[in-house]
Amino acid sequence: MDKHYLTPLFQPESIAVFAGNHEDPDSQIAHARTLCAALTGQRFSGTLVFLDIHTSGTLADLAQTRADLAIIALPPAEALSALEVAGRIKCKAALVVGSGANAEIAGEMHQVARRHGMHLLGPNSLGFQRPRSGLNASVAGPLAAVGPLALVSQSGALTSSILDWATQNGVGFSTVVSLGPKTSVDIAQVLDFLASDAQTHSIVVYLEGISNARRFMSALRAAANAKPVVVLKAGRKTAGNEAAQTHSGAIVGSDDVFDAALRRAGAVRVRSFVELFSAAKCLASRYRPVGKRLAIITNGGGPGVLAADWVSEIALQLGKLSPETMAELKPKLPPLASLSDLVDLSEEAVAEHYLAALHAAGQDRSVDGVLVVHSPKAGVDATDVARVMAEAKARMNKPLLCCWMGDASVGEAREVLGKAAIPSFRTPEAAVGAFGNIASFYQNQQLLQQTPPPLSTLANPDIEGARLIIENVLTERRKVLTEMESKALLSAFHIPVTQTILARSPNEAMMIATQLGYPVALKIDSPDISHKSDVNGVALNVMNATAVRDVYNTMIQSVARLQPGARINGVTIQKMARSKRGRELYIGLKTDDPFGPVVAFGAGGTMIELIGDQAMELPPLNQFLARRLIERSRVADTLGEWRGASAVDMDALEHVLLRVSEMVCELPQLREMDINPIIVDEDGAVAVDARIVIESAPATARNYAHLAILPYPARYEQVWPLRGGGEYTIRPIHPDDAQMLQDLVQNLSPESRYYRFVSSMTELPPSMLSRLTLIDYDREMALVAIHRERKAGEDGEIVETERVVGVSRYITNPDKSSCEFSLVVADDFNGKGLGSRLMLSIMEEARDKGLAEIEGLVLANNPGMLKLMKGLGFQIKPFAEDPDFKLVTHTL
Repeated sequence: MDKHYLTPLFQPESIAVFAGNHEDPDSQIAHARTLCAALTGQRFSGTLVFLDIHTSGTLADLAQTRADLAIIALPPAEALSALEVAGRIKCKAALVVGSGANAEIAGEMHQVARRHGMHLLGPNSLGFQRPRSGLNASVAGPLAAVGPLALVSQSGALTSSILDWATQNGVGFSTVVSLGPKTSVDIAQVLDFLASDAQTHSIVVYLEGISNARRFMSALRAAANAKPVVVLKAGRKTAGNEAAQTHSGAIVGSDDVFDAALRRAGAVRVRSFVELFSAAKCLASRYRPVGKRLAIITNGGGPGVLAADWVSEIALQLGKLSPETMAELKPKLPPLASLSDLVDLSEEAVAEHYLAALHAAGQDRSVDGVLVVHSPKAGVDATDVARVMAEAKARMNKPLLCCWMGDASVGEAREVLGKAAIPSFRTPEAAVGAFGNIASFYQNQQLLQQTPPPLSTLANPDIEGARLIIENVLTERRKVLTEMESKALLSAFHIPVTQTILARSPNEAMMIATQLGYPVALKIDSPDISHKSDVNGVALNVMNATAVRDVYNTMIQSVARLQPGARINGVTIQKMARSKRGRELYIGLKTDDPFGPVVAFGAGGTMIELIGDQAMELPPLNQFLARRLIERSRVADTLGEWRGASAVDMDALEHVLLRVSEMVCELPQLREMDINPIIVDEDGAVAVDARIVIESAPATARNYAHLAILPYPARYEQVWPLRGGGEYTIRPIHPDDAQMLQDLVQNLSPESRYYRFVSSMTELPPSMLSRLTLIDYDREMALVAIHRERKAGEDGEIVETERVVGVSRYITNPDKSSCEFSLVVADDFNGKGLGSRLMLSIMEEARDKGLAEIEGLVLANNPGMLKLMKGLGFQIKPFAEDPDFKLVTHTL
């Protein structure tokens, strides 16, 4: 159980190859010849057996063969038969290499694999490589060099191209996987394997589409939490989207939403094939994530300015040396050197000047990374400067990137940089862009750490009242809410709205307007009209009763003429918002296929389509995510003091975004929502107009299944009495628990640590600690028992602290119907009922998820845990794979 379920596929100990007649000119057989040559041309340490389903004898003869992995390179019809044979000889995984399998045959292959419990990569795949194992199970090219980078691609042609590039650029791989468009093992499962693969330190993905957003986000978040992930996605524009969907057979969706999803998953997106290589260079150098302040060291003003321009263009910051650093560095540089913005060493700079500047920038706290740009100069040896960079890199604790401009005279220098694993680029813009990827990873990791609950800490909304409004509209077989209904829905979640009253006659309109006070706005109220302005259904700044009467009559007539048959309830009257310096903003909801609901923010008003300012974020939101969403919009620059206007109330604006997030989480029927404009000034925010579209939610929408990211499941928090007095809280784990979890492990007895981790380690490594505390609540659950303790502080004052005294956890198995658990309790809390309660709570949560069975491995010499399991009704059986363990199972 400690091995990943895809280990038989990607790390097999024995392989059976079904390759057919190598002399046949058929293209599929050409693949077979290539594959067999690739397999036999490497030093694969495991067992390799070649079989022919036509000549290898009876099934009884074949049954003597045992293999972890079956590799099949046959025409589709024969591949299907070979897959059946592989299942009968108990292969745990299968790879179908080649092309030509249509949807019908692919579906039959999937059924055969499921029936025999095999994990199937393919059909229509170019295969995979595991260089460290000497395994080239692919027709994508020669076996790649060994390295820490993993490549996952949905394009066979791109896989071959990247491998070819890597050979020329000295980049090695831990794993290379080419996924076909009809593969059973999908990109989410491969990412899940790579996240736990010790050989892989970083991951590059070429993506054309996904089949399941929740599963993809779950796997991507887990992978990006463990190691850097860079994604190149096809189909950024409409034409590309259509082409990608045709090619991959998967869903692409909105490009802006995909950007938001990658940010929230902690991954980095690149925009071009060239940029993917740049990112690969940086990942191969294993640079840690940092901020976005890049210092530029150059011996020429022009190239330095080009680099600085690109820093501004991609929203990085120019890293400037502190006054203290400049004062110390200046005497060590040529007289003409300038340090004001760029570190311009002047044309007289030689290797020792570069070294001094690099050391100064590396030590300066106002710098996150360093780019060294060198232009060929007479009398200066470019290779000597490169050697200095190579020697200094070992002492650098910040990313170092280089740009040696020119060609003929700098070839040797680039080789020196390459051997030192320093990313080197030919243009300043490419180098700055590569640093931008490192900085984006850092920023996106901050987003990944956020695990908001579905409801914020603000006053509780009237969820039941909101649901009644939606049910009434759906009962009338409508999808578009009227303005009155939309504002009522917003009010249920405490979003401020302008007072709006419906008038059904001109006289009623005049009386309402007089009571509200002039000027007023009049808007047509109809369930059949979404865009009121298109039918002259909006009138603003109406100043008196006579004008109200005339506008009312004109509006009714105009709407009847322009949209005959539309049901008209009347005309709404509302007082004009009087904030002269308020900003008109837009907050909305879009539903994307495949990522579901997305919160949008940007500039509002009548020019919204023309301006096109929409930043997006996947719900649920918290205050940190809401602030980052606002900052990504273009209108953000106008929200501070601007052209004589006071800064807006940012807290009020963030609260509206949090309320919209609550609506999205709690009301799965929402499909579209436009709050436009919402006027925000120094006194607060008010929604002036709103349009909401709904649909009936499927039965699967319970428990936030409509969201791509599952919210923090606060509903599982419970308080329990402690045996012997006191109480403790059981709740789902979150990233802030990392230090308390580390304290728990460090304070365990050696025996307890060994029982839990089957290891003598005294503390959790940082990567493992992060993995155990930032979890995806869709695929796994961890419950912590929190005990509050009163202790004397350093000043003698009594303070209350929290302590994790127990953890129960499960991870869903690949069959999606069972899960594997683990349990640990602090030594000084044994015998107080925590173990039983943590297990019962984690079992209840697994049952709530629809899982049918929970299982685990317990050391055979752990009598306390075995006694607990027996008391809870678990079945205890020998574990066939290792006699040191017992397998304990319980039906949920």
